[in-house]
Amino acid sequence: MKRGIITFMLMMLAVMIAPALLHAQTDSLWLAHWPSTPSVSLPQNYYIDFKIGKGQTLTALKEVEFAIDKFSGKKLKELKKTNSKTTNTISLITNGAPDFLGNEGFSIKYDFDKNNTRIIAKTQAGLLYGVYEWQRRLRLGDMPKDYSSVPAYQVRCLNHWDNLDGSVERGYAGLSIWFKDGKVNFRSDIETYARANASIGINATVIDNVNADPLVLSKELLDGVKKIADILRPYNIKVYLAVNFSSPAALGKLKTSDPLDGKVIKWWEKKADEIYSLIPDFGGFLVKANSEGLPGPMDFGRTHADGANMLAKALKPHGGIVMWRAFVYNPQGNDRAKQAYEEFMPLDGKFDDNVIIQVKNGPVDFQPREPFSPLFGAMKHTSVMAEVQITQEYLGYSDHLCYLATMWKEFLDYPTYCNGKTVAETTLEGKLTAIAGVANTGNMKNWCGYVMAQSNWYAFGRLAWDPSLRSEDIAREWALQTITDNKAALPAIVNIMMKSREAITDYMTPLGLHHLMGWSDHYGPQPWCAIEGARPDWMPTYYHKAAADGLGFNRSKTGTNATAQYQPTLRDMFDNPLTCPKEFLLWFHHLPWDFYLMDGNTLWDELCEHYFRGADRVAAFQKQWKTLNGKVYPDIYKEVDGKLAIQYDEAQWWRDACVLYFQQFSKMEIPSYLGQLKYKSIDECEAKRMKKAYVERQKD
Repeated sequence: MKRGIITFMLMMLAVMIAPALLHAQTDSLWLAHWPSTPSVSLPQNYYIDFKIGKGQTLTALKEVEFAIDKFSGKKLKELKKTNSKTTNTISLITNGAPDFLGNEGFSIKYDFDKNNTRIIAKTQAGLLYGVYEWQRRLRLGDMPKDYSSVPAYQVRCLNHWDNLDGSVERGYAGLSIWFKDGKVNFRSDIETYARANASIGINATVIDNVNADPLVLSKELLDGVKKIADILRPYNIKVYLAVNFSSPAALGKLKTSDPLDGKVIKWWEKKADEIYSLIPDFGGFLVKANSEGLPGPMDFGRTHADGANMLAKALKPHGGIVMWRAFVYNPQGNDRAKQAYEEFMPLDGKFDDNVIIQVKNGPVDFQPREPFSPLFGAMKHTSVMAEVQITQEYLGYSDHLCYLATMWKEFLDYPTYCNGKTVAETTLEGKLTAIAGVANTGNMKNWCGYVMAQSNWYAFGRLAWDPSLRSEDIAREWALQTITDNKAALPAIVNIMMKSREAITDYMTPLGLHHLMGWSDHYGPQPWCAIEGARPDWMPTYYHKAAADGLGFNRSKTGTNATAQYQPTLRDMFDNPLTCPKEFLLWFHHLPWDFYLMDGNTLWDELCEHYFRGADRVAAFQKQWKTLNGKVYPDIYKEVDGKLAIQYDEAQWWRDACVLYFQQFSKMEIPSYLGQLKYKSIDECEAKRMKKAYVERQKD
């Protein structure tokens, strides 16, 4: 009887423990899961060749000890010195590190006979990144090999669009991780954020919205920012602030914010001194100016260069930089896509050397697919950095699975025909090099609102460190560290991830269509949207120009001539609808509905095929995901299964709304071989939109 009771208790204990072992710790991002056994013999000792301070080396040592504890629960023994007989030791070494490693690079070298591992770097930061690489290889179960790595970009930056009141612009994961009710109030587990970023090489964060509040520079807020900087510093992450150009008038009570006014210049110099007295390693300012109603130097008859250089001079004595955004447009132009180029090209070479121009990947605004901005490669005498969007503003929020590494690789690897350089290569030519990603974080437990959205944060960091990495390799890394420990599940997971962005482009904006999303919220289809008195360039009709004579925006030489902003080889290719890549066809051309494409389809049939294929792909994702039941962590399986159901319903909504709307102009039948629509009228599609908006308001 006693033995039976004990057996029963053990069985119950096993039942209680099993779910915990299989539970996905999504709040720990990709840092939580480790294989049951290491792929190599673990060290028993550690050695560091200089005195440990409070900097990144201490953090690196903590991460080594964390990894050992995960596998064995044992503590490492410190060695004061090593010699030829030393065994079972991991060493963090700076003496004699080769110059090519620079400020943040590292080498990992193994002696398998003696089970010794050496992580070599010139700096503490390099040691930290080397330890995270060593740790990643343990988590992935990779066999060790000698390895060296140096980051491509000097500044690898997250841009948070967090407001001081705690809201997040274009955020889909809850409230701000930094602010609440006008004060700094950061997440209690913000060190997890720091660890996650350092593990993928991110070394900079702009914590407030580019639509900046002048109060972020107030004494009270800066004292709070100092607390954030103190937490992030051991992980080699610098804090930056987005600043409002009118701060001298709004906060300093000056009569003007003219960048050439002596009092304004002095105000910014004193403000920079104040910031650096609190945060000695403060990174600098991000500025959105003369864009979407925000103030800027042009309000005073000055140029972007005048404004950027004034701030740059205030920061330069402290080593700070200015990231000046090129996201500018006004309703007077004939083509929004041309305006950043027209405004910034005349200023090439006129910016100070601690200014870098931050350019969105495409010429409009983070659409599911855009050609690259022609500013990349064109500004030959100015440092230029790319800005991509990790948060899914136009890509289904945190409801749609969209792995963005494939989009970013397409963008970074695209040939500019500027001295044979790709987009990525052109951004690595300046004195300053950087890349920014608009973050998708919030105060939800899983940080991103959807576990699959974590993959985009991870992928951004990995590509910011090394743009040559393959999207599928990054997907495998992330999946094995986050949602499964079963390598047999990886082919299906990676397949879904790799095809997800193309599916979204198909069911939202195929063939180069863009900006068909809902008014203001940018969610769901609304190609018919018309708001009385609204700016034309905020309306979908401005972009798709659907009419009886055809579809698309004519940016060729017979239209707005936006093609002329590209190098001649690309200009000529984009300018001709017969040579223009199909994926950009309606971005650059307005074509008749019965226009024949090179594959023999009419434009109308091709458009319908894309819309149906996009929705069908999501249905295929659902089926493939169901084969993973029992192969991924159960809570993640359930979450993704539910989200894919939402995505399939909304993919059909997108498909039907757009096909029905465009059919009004084409007057052509939907090809019968494609199947049936779910929604039967535009009114029905709009009713779904209104219901969706109501549900979202109730959540708020």
